[in-house]
Amino acid sequence: MEISTSIPPRLSEILDDFQLSDRHEKMELLLDFSGRLLPLPEGLATANVQPEPVPECMTPVTVTMLNQGGRLRFYFDVPAEAPTIRGYAAIIQQGLWDETPETILQIPDDFYLRMGLHQILTPQRLNGLIAIVAHVKRLAAQVLNMPANPKPTIL
Repeated sequence: MEISTSIPPRLSEILDDFQLSDRHEKMELLLDFSGRLLPLPEGLATANVQPEPVPECMTPVTVTMLNQGGRLRFYFDVPAEAPTIRGYAAIIQQGLWDETPETILQIPDDFYLRMGLHQILTPQRLNGLIAIVAHVKRLAAQVLNMPANPKPTIL
């Protein structure tokens, strides 16, 4: 399957790894990513930076966006009891690290299909993935002072 040019290079590499994996390997990769989720840096955790909840996700997820000179960084707080959502959040974090808002807004909402995650996750978990991407895009749109899509499309 061809990866669209609207996918940033780091995210594209991750997608390639998932595409080349069978069902069992996809789950192992996702669980491996769950251990790579970077926490909010300690100094920023006490600063005036407010995490935002992702209410559409059944798992309690918050996201904090930092704008570093027009390059965005996302930090997620996801319980350890939800390793698939943690893994997906880590993929978003690593794949979009230091990307511009414009780049983030061009990412297809359904890029997770290219990873084959619909083969290994329940519809409820997939809805959580969709909600996380929609929330990240809303935050990116806010940086550009653009109106954001009010709600993600839930499966």
